[in-house]
Amino acid sequence: MIAFWAAALALTLLLYVLLDGFDLGVGMLFGIAPSETARRHMMQAIAPVWDGNETWLVLAATILFGAFPLVYALLLSAFYLPLLLMLAALILRGVAFEFRAKSRRLRRVWDAGFVGGSACAAFVQGTTVGALVQELPIRDGRYVGGAFAWLSPFSLLCGVGLCLGYALLGAAWLCGKTEDDVRDLGFWMMPRLLVGVLVFLATAFLYALAMNLRVLHRWTERPELLILPLVGALASAGLFYAGRRRIDALPFPLTAMIFATAFATLAGSFLPYMVPFTITLTDAAAPEASLSFLFWGAGVVVLPITLIYTLVVYRIFKGKIPLDDGTG
Repeated sequence: MIAFWAAALALTLLLYVLLDGFDLGVGMLFGIAPSETARRHMMQAIAPVWDGNETWLVLAATILFGAFPLVYALLLSAFYLPLLLMLAALILRGVAFEFRAKSRRLRRVWDAGFVGGSACAAFVQGTTVGALVQELPIRDGRYVGGAFAWLSPFSLLCGVGLCLGYALLGAAWLCGKTEDDVRDLGFWMMPRLLVGVLVFLATAFLYALAMNLRVLHRWTERPELLILPLVGALASAGLFYAGRRRIDALPFPLTAMIFATAFATLAGSFLPYMVPFTITLTDAAAPEASLSFLFWGAGVVVLPITLIYTLVVYRIFKGKIPLDDGTG
């Protein structure tokens, strides 16, 4: 049962990163849209799905709370301030998304809120991952750091890196979902953002080597993990090719593959730990009776229904979004 909930948590986190990642990326790219018509087109490209994408964050938090309560408590203690900031940013971008279409005098304010909220949420998520990789101060299963122990040059670097990655996802989504100037913007930004992501990965790797982070030791213990970065490198080469040939259908799947391989590499480097390198899956898991009880509700009903709903929505709204030249 522990393995099932670990897999469920991994699935919900990956789907959140991929799905909410691209609409956060579109939000960040929104600030460089060439015209109001282009901005409306970008909004239309994510309007049918953006709020549903955040459902996966709620599910991931629910699984942590129910199946791995020790990790839930540790992460809240360690990241209380950044998580509050992330939630505020997500609320701001949601409000801005809805209000900008109804506003005239304050439209620039809501535009800034949409861009800023998207960038802030992405940055906080990246710093959280960076702090976990660098390891949290934990003693006897308790967080012993202060309110800003998560803050370091490495975690800030990871925050910038995830912003670049989400923007790349957003650009790839725009290439496949839009036409005209917005599609051109996606193809123009995509190779530049991909170079930025690759530079970030190289910089983070060198930084980790300099700090001798223990997560790198797992690569020597598990050399099979090196296959995943190789797959990511091949997907990156394919993305450059798709950008040069302007093949609309390829950028998002290839970018998703880059993210999936990075996610799998990180997860493989952590296992069997949930909080590296102090709390294992077994340590973190709730009692077997609780896991079984959750399985018949969240595992059998909620998770499959949410997955089916997501698949249906994306199928219904597949294809290019027509440009609406209205003034709404």
